Amino acid sequence: FVSTNVGTLFGGAISTVFPRRFENVSNIRQVPDHQEVFVDPSRDESLIFELLDFKNEVGDIGSASWFLNDLAREQDAEGFQLIEQSEVIEAPGLSYRNIPAVATTAIGEMAISKGRQGREAQNLVRVYVANLRLKGVDTDVLVTAYEPILMSHKR
Repeated sequence: FVSTNVGTLFGGAISTVFPRRFENVSNIRQVPDHQEVFVDPSRDESLIFELLDFKNEVGDIGSASWFLNDLAREQDAEGFQLIEQSEVIEAPGLSYRNIPAVATTAIGEMAISKGRQGREAQNLVRVYVANLRLKGVDTDVLVTAYEPILMSHKR
């Protein structure tokens, strides 16, 4: 049995359930207002919820893959590889003013450095991204989970 957190995010705008082993990073350091970040330091795993302005230039098909590629660029990742992506999934329960929400998911692997570590200390991580497109409120919700595959022991 996995104990879970029933978390309310962004002042109660969103609620979610995830394993209790994840700690709220905002208890440790400043987190941008558009993010909620949780980590499990014992496993070096993280879970990030982000509210972003809707990207009109990004189509629904492959939107999670687009955001995953964007994350790889932002983090100056090496060897990015897209492993899997979903079709567009309709989320009629989340429609607003009869504008339906849709979701896509993507999984990738990349080598990234943490903090101020150099390229010689890169970690291979698997990254899971879900993009929930709330068109009625012009918002892209990103849920990103990082799972280490191979950790560098150089510091």
